[in-house]
Amino acid sequence: MKMLLALLVFGWLTGGSAAAAERSLDKEVVINASLDQAWAAWTTREGITSFFAPDAQIEARVGGAFHIYIDPGAMPGNKGADDMRFMALSPKRMLSFDWNAPPSLPEARQQRTFVVLRFEPVDEKQTRIKLHHTGWGDGGEWDKAYAYFDRAWGGVLANLKARFETGPKDWTSWLAQLEAYRAQAKAAAAASAPK
Repeated sequence: MKMLLALLVFGWLTGGSAAAAERSLDKEVVINASLDQAWAAWTTREGITSFFAPDAQIEARVGGAFHIYIDPGAMPGNKGADDMRFMALSPKRMLSFDWNAPPSLPEARQQRTFVVLRFEPVDEKQTRIKLHHTGWGDGGEWDKAYAYFDRAWGGVLANLKARFETGPKDWTSWLAQLEAYRAQAKAAAAASAPK
């Protein structure tokens, strides 16, 4: 009886439920690259621009820049992961960085989530990369950001795999699309401005 009473009091104090497991995204890919090549893909500007984004600022050290510019021509703060940092590095085994939501989700973008990558050699010519993304809030824009990155990380890892099968990603058409979008937005703003 005392045990039942203790459980009821605990349930009441915790809002009626035990602590839920932390929500996270987990993705994995095996790439046709040595451990050295896989590590360099994530820890150098040349590596990042070969599969992740058209531009980046990368300083592979704790506290160093992990700035990923999905849209290099955008205003500062809207280029992508503008102010992200490496949080931990265990060479050729693990790295982590903080991360934010895309500019289209400004409420969630003000916060940070955390990504951990683990590198495991399969053999001399293949490496398994495991991605774990955590630190999510609940509801509203958090749910939208979670759904966005559930899709986006799959695309990033597919690009990484393709990078080592067919070569570095060519960002020319992506950058042209972004420029066309900015030109359209500028023209629309000019057309709607008071005269």
